[in-house]
Amino acid sequence: MDINRSNNDRSPLNLNQRQENIDTPDTKTPKNNGKIWVGIAAIALTIAIGVGIWLLIGSGADTKDKKDESQISQEEREQIELQQKLAQAELENADRDLVQLENQRDLIVNDTLKMRLTQKYEAARVEIEKLQKQLKDSKNKSKAEIAKLNGEIETLRNLLKHYLEEIARLNKENEELRAENAQIKEENRSLSSQVTETTAQNKVLNERMTLAEKLNVTGINLSMLNKKGKKEKKLKKTTQLLVTFTIPQNNSTPAGTKTIYLRLISPEGNMLGGAGNFNFEGASVACSAKKVIEYEGAEISGLGIYCDVNSALTPGEYTVELFADNYRLASRRFNLK
Repeated sequence: MDINRSNNDRSPLNLNQRQENIDTPDTKTPKNNGKIWVGIAAIALTIAIGVGIWLLIGSGADTKDKKDESQISQEEREQIELQQKLAQAELENADRDLVQLENQRDLIVNDTLKMRLTQKYEAARVEIEKLQKQLKDSKNKSKAEIAKLNGEIETLRNLLKHYLEEIARLNKENEELRAENAQIKEENRSLSSQVTETTAQNKVLNERMTLAEKLNVTGINLSMLNKKGKKEKKLKKTTQLLVTFTIPQNNSTPAGTKTIYLRLISPEGNMLGGAGNFNFEGASVACSAKKVIEYEGAEISGLGIYCDVNSALTPGEYTVELFADNYRLASRRFNLK
């Protein structure tokens, strides 16, 4: 049976089939399968390498992006912290400006200006307190919010500087006004002193002019007369007293009617005679006798005024006074025995 199977295998039909088997590859053979797996492995390896490279590149890019994001965040935080510090420093400067504004406010004398400045001070104080609170709560704020806060602080500082400059300008003007007032006061004092001096000089001049216009009397004498009108040597026989005098020339005295009043005072202080009253320095004064004359500026000599004696005379010192035009022309004392 084996010999026959071998012979059958060698038959022409079998040979042809073998030839076909040789000419047509069979993928299911081990040899062909090995080639396929080798190809698949090569493709897989290529894909794996590509994926690995892609993952490596992607990982590096992610790391770089994360690193860049971390660096940007850190830079932003540093910038925000710096802006916060700058804002804090500016706010402290603004607070010092506010204290200076408060001190300057106390120096203002003008009530209206002081009230306006007080209103500005209170508004600035409220704004500083608000900004201080905002700055305190600025840890979670963004860079833009901190920048806005810095801008508000800068605006406030500029406003305070403007107020201080305005006060400085007003104080300078006030100093100039005070200096000008002091100069004016000094000039007024000097002028007042000059006016006082001039007034005094004018007063002296007026007095001199007035005295120059006053009637002058000279040669005053007191004589005792008896009942016959003759001169008497004995006081007890005297019934009349005579005052004689001379009015010298005086061109400064206004010409016209002049009334000369005589006051004759006894040693006891009693006024002798009686001829009514006359005005002297705003008061009404009694007189012993009077005489009316016409004066033209020329000398008048030998003038006499008589005074009747109505009571007994006592020895002693008698006073003679002459008045005219509201002036006391003369006062003399005579001792009668």
